[in-house]
Amino acid sequence: MSVLKRLSGKEFVVLAQMHTPKGVNISRLVNDGRRLKGRLDAVLVPDMDNGIMRLPAMAGGLLLQQQGLEAIIGVYCRDKNRMALQADLLAAHVLGLQNLVVMPSADMDLSDHRDAKPVFDLDEVGLLRAIAGLQEGKDLGGSDLDGSPAFTTGCSLATLANGAFEAAFDQVQKQVEAGASFVLTPPVFDIERCTAPLEQLAGLGVPVIAGVFLIKSVAVARYLARNEPGAHISDGLIQRIKKAADREGEAVKIAGETAAALRKITRGVLLQTHGWEHRLPAILDVAGL
Repeated sequence: MSVLKRLSGKEFVVLAQMHTPKGVNISRLVNDGRRLKGRLDAVLVPDMDNGIMRLPAMAGGLLLQQQGLEAIIGVYCRDKNRMALQADLLAAHVLGLQNLVVMPSADMDLSDHRDAKPVFDLDEVGLLRAIAGLQEGKDLGGSDLDGSPAFTTGCSLATLANGAFEAAFDQVQKQVEAGASFVLTPPVFDIERCTAPLEQLAGLGVPVIAGVFLIKSVAVARYLARNEPGAHISDGLIQRIKKAADREGEAVKIAGETAAALRKITRGVLLQTHGWEHRLPAILDVAGL
């Protein structure tokens, strides 16, 4: 059953994020996809996320769909102008890639190509309007299309951080009005603190899919607690990992427990393991998914 049908049927969806390789060795991506077939509803493939030059998301999405998984490709405003973005969208439809997420673009300060020039010909709302226009048979130049694409399109919440959430919520509201039919959130670590903003997002009338991040180590947990105000990582969580005899196993357990708890208040989860895709089956087992 497609992601669109599951969301339309008010079912809980399980997504995982997989990055394409920085190169052309696709064996790991393909093998991870094969291993997870039947356990996920879809895989989100970012497109040069964090400004790291990689194999394009469209290629990764096509490879995963060839392994029997449904793909969702990330679309960004940073790297291409409106003509290139629209052309890519037409190509995605022709290749059978009809699930999109319009995602915020990371600053080039984090890039491995810091001299690359950002484009930002469109913002996220403008891109969503462009997608809607293509589906209605018109491009941004006002010309008629010879055949219209069809997409299921989502958007992303920038932050759950106190003090910044309201502005991020307003932006998501504009994106939903522009055509986004579901919302992805940043990783959730503290269910109690995030319940209210998640419920506020649900009030927009579209499914909310919450991020679940696998904390690989105590160092990663401390980094997130210090540098990501929206993470809400408590000292108790850090100590739980630190005191565990099997820290990797404890991290898997925490991610699985978070996913299970989110099942009560969201319409889905996006599992983010950042290179540890081999641990996804264990997370799903803990979560009962």
